[in-house]
This record gives sequence, C-alpha cells and structure tokens, in this order.
Amino acid sequence: MSLLLIDTCAVILLSSDAKIDQEAELALDEAWDREGTLFMSPITAWEVGMLVSKDRLKILFTPERWLADFMRRSGARWAEMPPAVLLGSNFLPGRPPKDPADRIIAATARELGATLITRDRLLLAYGAQGHIRAIAC
Repeated sequence: MSLLLIDTCAVILLSSDAKIDQEAELALDEAWDREGTLFMSPITAWEVGMLVSKDRLKILFTPERWLADFMRRSGARWAEMPPAVLLGSNFLPGRPPKDPADRIIAATARELGATLITRDRLLLAYGAQGHIRAIAC
C-alpha cells in the first residue's frame, strides 16, 4: 500500500475508537507497521479547532494537545502544505468538493501520491471519479 493521508473525520473516528470499515482498518494496520507512511494535513488542525470553537466537537484537552496526543499514538506525521498544494487545490481536475478544506486535503493526497482515508461522501465521490485514491472508513 502507498502512503496514507487521514482526513479530519477519520482522525475524529479513530480518536473515539469508533468502528471503521475493514479495508480502512487493514490499510491503517499496514501503515502502522511501516513507520513514516501515515500523514495528516495541517488543514485538519484548523478544522479541529473550528469544530471545537463551535462546540461541534467535544474534547477533554485543548485542540493542540488533543492533536499531539493523536499524532503520538497513531505515529502519523504532518504532511507538508506548501504553496503548490494550496494553489493546486484551486485547479483540481473533475468535480472536486467545494469545501476549501476538502480541496486542500484532496490536493495534498494528489501531491503525496497518498491514499485518502475518509468517511466524507464528497471526497469518496471524488475518489470514485479517479482523481485520488480513497478508502471509506
């Protein structure tokens, strides 16, 4: 399996020990066995902060500590978010999601050549168009 990129909804699911689909679980198990192959976009930090600030995500710690704890436990690393990814999010082929954070995540997956782990139906639909590899979690 290639590199994996976990999106915000996957981070939240994994943090809550929620049941995930078997294909995603197998891909994540493989990534955990191969250190350095699991990534998270910095836009996820922004999304987590936004969700907490709007009381749509309840966590026991500050978002910074919550994310740092997730990174430590999962072995995930921050993906780079250079200008090429941000610019690329505006020029995605096909019919990408309209949400800017989803577009940045899709552009990051394309830049890394990573498979996206998500439950977001619009990102899964974008994957079904063939522009990114995506696995439902």
